Amino acid sequence: MGSLQGQNVVVVGGSRGVGRAIAEAALGEGATVLAVAREAAALTQLANDTPRLRTLAADATQDTAPGQVFAALAPDVLVICAGSLAPSAPIQDVTWEAFSANWETDVKASFLFCGAALRGPLKPGTRIVQISSGAAFSGGPPFAGGYAGAKRAQIFLAGHCQKESDRLGLGLRFMDLAPMRIMPGTRVGKGGIDGYAGYLGIQPADVLAGMTDMQTPADVGRAVVALATGTSEGSSFMVSGSGLAPAA
Repeated sequence: MGSLQGQNVVVVGGSRGVGRAIAEAALGEGATVLAVAREAAALTQLANDTPRLRTLAADATQDTAPGQVFAALAPDVLVICAGSLAPSAPIQDVTWEAFSANWETDVKASFLFCGAALRGPLKPGTRIVQISSGAAFSGGPPFAGGYAGAKRAQIFLAGHCQKESDRLGLGLRFMDLAPMRIMPGTRVGKGGIDGYAGYLGIQPADVLAGMTDMQTPADVGRAVVALATGTSEGSSFMVSGSGLAPAA
């Protein structure tokens, strides 16, 4: 029997890349899984590839999205993985709109869903896992706009929401998980590698050659399952090629 047997898992941003890997990991552990994403075509492909997985087309940055998602499937585990590609230009060459893209997508989705979780109707014991990034700790590269700051804000948000849940006696568990290395097989990873290569004037293969201790999307999926089923203390965690660990 899987470790999530009989549990409902909702993955916001679950149609591709890391989100899809998380959805597939939860499905493999016996959960009923709903993958939520903005692009209907990507969801259709996912549904065709994984018939047992449910899908819902919704824009996670809309105020009505949490209610729409919770009505479709009341989660025992809510994973917030929605995000925008970071800019790929030096700070002096980006507009504010481009600089703030990850605040308006990644942070806003986390803000809306975590706020809705605190207001209800999620039941005590529900686990909420945000996916951020190792850039939140390193500061990220100088060509990625507000990406690192946005990811750090998600870590703060998980901690603040846990304190509110405790203060109000809601029994919710808020966590943040930061994949520490670029993942080449994802859109975000490819964007980061291409960005590094362009910024440094080298080839993408040379960027990859210098990377170590890299996790895969499947590693992230397994880490989410471990957090959803375990009893780890704290609200901030990281995953790399070395495995899952509390964030320093």
